[in-house]
Amino acid sequence: MSPRSYRLGRREEAVRQTRTAILTAARDLLASRGTSGLSAGAVARKAGVSRITVYNQFGSLAGMLREVAAGARRERQILPAAEPADPQEELRRRIAHACSMWAADPALFRGLPAEATAEFETAGDDRVLAEQLAASGHLRPGCSLREAEDVIGAVTSFQVFDRLHKDGRRTTSAVGEILMRMARAILASA
Repeated sequence: MSPRSYRLGRREEAVRQTRTAILTAARDLLASRGTSGLSAGAVARKAGVSRITVYNQFGSLAGMLREVAAGARRERQILPAAEPADPQEELRRRIAHACSMWAADPALFRGLPAEATAEFETAGDDRVLAEQLAASGHLRPGCSLREAEDVIGAVTSFQVFDRLHKDGRRTTSAVGEILMRMARAILASA
Protein backbone atom coordinates (compact mmCIF):
# COMPACT_ATOMS: atom_id res chain seq x y z
CA MET A 1 0.00 0.00 0.00
CA SER A 2 1.51 3.35 -1.03
CA PRO A 3 1.41 6.42 1.20
CA ARG A 4 -1.49 8.71 0.55
CA SER A 5 -0.58 12.10 -0.86
CA TYR A 6 -2.20 15.21 0.54
CA ARG A 7 -2.67 18.58 -1.07
CA LEU A 8 -2.75 21.53 1.26
CA GLY A 9 -4.57 23.83 -1.17
CA ARG A 10 -5.43 27.10 0.56
CA ARG A 11 -3.22 26.22 3.54
CA GLU A 12 -0.23 25.85 1.23
CA GLU A 13 -0.89 29.33 -0.18
CA ALA A 14 -1.15 30.78 3.33
CA VAL A 15 2.18 29.20 4.29
CA ARG A 16 3.79 30.67 1.17
CA GLN A 17 2.38 34.12 1.94
CA THR A 18 3.63 33.93 5.54
CA ARG A 19 7.09 32.90 4.37
CA THR A 20 7.15 35.78 1.87
CA ALA A 21 6.01 38.26 4.56
CA ILE A 22 8.80 37.10 6.89
CA LEU A 23 11.47 37.35 4.18
CA THR A 24 10.24 40.80 3.15
CA ALA A 25 10.30 41.98 6.76
CA ALA A 26 13.81 40.59 7.28
CA ARG A 27 15.02 42.22 4.09
CA ASP A 28 13.51 45.59 5.05
CA LEU A 29 15.05 45.45 8.52
CA LEU A 30 18.43 44.47 7.12
CA ALA A 31 18.34 47.33 4.64
CA SER A 32 17.36 49.89 7.25
CA ARG A 33 19.26 48.70 10.34
CA GLY A 34 21.76 46.04 9.32
CA THR A 35 22.22 42.96 11.48
CA SER A 36 22.39 45.01 14.68
CA GLY A 37 18.63 45.60 14.62
CA LEU A 38 17.78 42.14 13.43
CA SER A 39 16.17 39.58 15.72
CA ALA A 40 13.51 36.95 15.26
CA GLY A 41 11.19 39.08 17.39
CA ALA A 42 11.75 42.21 15.29
CA VAL A 43 11.17 40.29 12.06
CA ALA A 44 8.07 38.62 13.50
CA ARG A 45 6.59 41.96 14.63
CA LYS A 46 7.21 43.55 11.23
CA ALA A 47 5.75 40.52 9.41
CA GLY A 48 2.74 40.27 11.75
CA VAL A 49 3.54 36.73 12.90
CA SER A 50 4.88 35.08 16.05
CA ARG A 51 8.57 34.36 16.72
CA ILE A 52 7.73 30.67 16.69
CA THR A 53 6.44 31.03 13.12
CA VAL A 54 9.77 32.53 12.08
CA TYR A 55 11.63 29.60 13.64
CA ASN A 56 9.18 27.06 12.19
CA GLN A 57 9.74 28.49 8.70
CA PHE A 58 13.56 28.82 8.79
CA GLY A 59 14.86 26.90 11.81
CA SER A 60 17.05 29.78 12.98
CA LEU A 61 17.95 33.39 12.35
CA ALA A 62 20.93 32.19 10.31
CA GLY A 63 18.62 30.02 8.21
CA MET A 64 16.40 33.02 7.54
CA LEU A 65 19.44 35.13 6.52
CA ARG A 66 20.57 32.40 4.13
CA GLU A 67 17.13 32.45 2.54
CA VAL A 68 17.18 36.27 2.23
CA ALA A 69 20.56 36.00 0.49
CA ALA A 70 19.33 33.17 -1.74
CA GLY A 71 16.30 35.25 -2.74
CA ALA A 72 18.51 38.20 -3.62
CA ARG A 73 20.72 35.87 -5.62
CA ARG A 74 17.76 34.50 -7.60
CA GLU A 75 16.60 38.04 -8.34
CA ARG A 76 20.00 39.03 -9.68
CA GLN A 77 20.71 35.78 -11.53
CA ILE A 78 24.13 34.34 -12.00
CA LEU A 79 26.35 35.85 -14.66
CA PRO A 80 25.29 34.17 -17.89
CA ALA A 81 27.90 32.12 -19.66
CA ALA A 82 29.54 33.89 -22.55
CA GLU A 83 31.37 32.73 -25.59
CA PRO A 84 35.01 32.05 -24.77
CA ALA A 85 36.69 35.40 -25.26
CA ASP A 86 39.85 37.23 -24.43
CA PRO A 87 40.48 36.69 -20.70
CA GLN A 88 40.90 40.44 -20.12
CA GLU A 89 37.48 41.05 -21.70
CA GLU A 90 36.04 38.30 -19.51
CA LEU A 91 37.54 40.03 -16.45
CA ARG A 92 35.98 43.34 -17.55
CA ARG A 93 32.61 41.62 -18.11
CA ARG A 94 32.75 39.94 -14.71
CA ILE A 95 33.60 43.22 -12.94
CA ALA A 96 30.78 45.05 -14.76
CA HIS A 97 28.28 42.33 -13.82
CA ALA A 98 29.37 42.36 -10.16
CA CYS A 99 29.08 46.16 -10.01
CA SER A 100 25.62 46.08 -11.52
CA MET A 101 24.48 43.33 -9.13
CA TRP A 102 25.85 45.10 -6.02
CA ALA A 103 24.44 48.51 -7.11
CA ALA A 104 20.92 47.06 -7.39
CA ASP A 105 20.47 46.92 -3.59
CA PRO A 106 23.58 48.01 -1.65
CA ALA A 107 21.65 48.52 1.60
CA LEU A 108 20.58 44.88 1.56
CA PHE A 109 24.07 43.58 0.83
CA ARG A 110 25.53 45.88 3.48
CA GLY A 111 23.12 44.42 6.01
CA LEU A 112 23.82 40.79 5.17
CA PRO A 113 26.68 39.06 6.98
CA ALA A 114 29.84 38.74 4.84
CA GLU A 115 29.39 34.98 4.53
CA ALA A 116 25.97 35.53 2.94
CA THR A 117 27.34 37.92 0.28
CA ALA A 118 30.11 35.41 -0.40
CA GLU A 119 27.43 33.14 -1.88
CA PHE A 120 27.17 35.62 -4.76
CA GLU A 121 30.84 35.42 -5.56
CA THR A 122 32.27 32.94 -8.04
CA ALA A 123 35.43 31.53 -6.45
CA GLY A 124 35.64 28.47 -8.74
CA ASP A 125 35.24 30.68 -11.77
CA ASP A 126 37.94 33.03 -10.41
CA ARG A 127 40.45 30.18 -10.60
CA VAL A 128 39.46 29.35 -14.18
CA LEU A 129 39.80 33.00 -15.21
CA ALA A 130 43.20 33.23 -13.46
CA GLU A 131 44.34 30.17 -15.43
CA GLN A 132 43.10 31.72 -18.67
CA LEU A 133 44.94 34.98 -17.94
CA ALA A 134 48.12 33.02 -17.23
CA ALA A 135 47.77 30.88 -20.37
CA SER A 136 47.33 33.95 -22.55
CA GLY A 137 50.36 35.73 -21.06
CA HIS A 138 48.34 38.42 -19.27
CA LEU A 139 49.82 37.87 -15.81
CA ARG A 140 52.99 39.64 -14.71
CA PRO A 141 56.02 37.46 -13.99
CA GLY A 142 55.86 36.12 -10.46
CA CYS A 143 52.10 36.46 -10.13
CA SER A 144 50.85 33.08 -8.92
CA LEU A 145 47.48 31.64 -9.89
CA ARG A 146 46.42 31.92 -6.24
CA GLU A 147 47.30 35.64 -6.18
CA ALA A 148 45.43 36.22 -9.45
CA GLU A 149 42.42 34.31 -8.14
CA ASP A 150 42.42 36.37 -4.92
CA VAL A 151 42.67 39.66 -6.83
CA ILE A 152 39.78 38.68 -9.11
CA GLY A 153 37.73 37.76 -6.03
CA ALA A 154 38.58 41.07 -4.34
CA VAL A 155 37.72 43.32 -7.30
CA THR A 156 34.35 41.59 -7.73
CA SER A 157 33.46 41.56 -4.01
CA PHE A 158 30.72 43.64 -2.44
CA GLN A 159 33.01 45.14 0.19
CA VAL A 160 35.38 46.67 -2.38
CA PHE A 161 32.49 47.82 -4.58
CA ASP A 162 30.73 49.43 -1.61
CA ARG A 163 33.89 51.25 -0.51
CA LEU A 164 34.22 52.86 -3.94
CA HIS A 165 30.53 53.40 -4.70
CA LYS A 166 29.33 54.81 -1.35
CA ASP A 167 25.66 54.99 -2.38
CA GLY A 168 26.28 56.86 -5.59
CA ARG A 169 29.35 58.92 -4.80
CA ARG A 170 30.68 57.34 -7.98
CA THR A 171 28.60 55.83 -10.76
CA THR A 172 28.53 52.07 -11.14
CA SER A 173 30.46 52.29 -14.42
CA ALA A 174 33.11 54.56 -12.82
CA VAL A 175 33.56 52.00 -10.04
CA GLY A 176 33.90 49.26 -12.68
CA GLU A 177 36.65 51.23 -14.43
CA ILE A 178 38.52 51.78 -11.16
CA LEU A 179 38.28 48.07 -10.36
CA MET A 180 39.53 47.13 -13.82
CA ARG A 181 42.51 49.49 -13.46
CA MET A 182 43.26 47.98 -10.05
CA ALA A 183 43.11 44.45 -11.46
CA ARG A 184 45.36 45.36 -14.37
CA ALA A 185 47.87 47.16 -12.14
CA ILE A 186 48.22 44.12 -9.89
CA LEU A 187 47.95 41.33 -12.46
CA ALA A 188 49.10 42.54 -15.84
CA SER A 189 52.44 41.84 -17.43
CA ALA A 190 54.38 44.90 -18.59
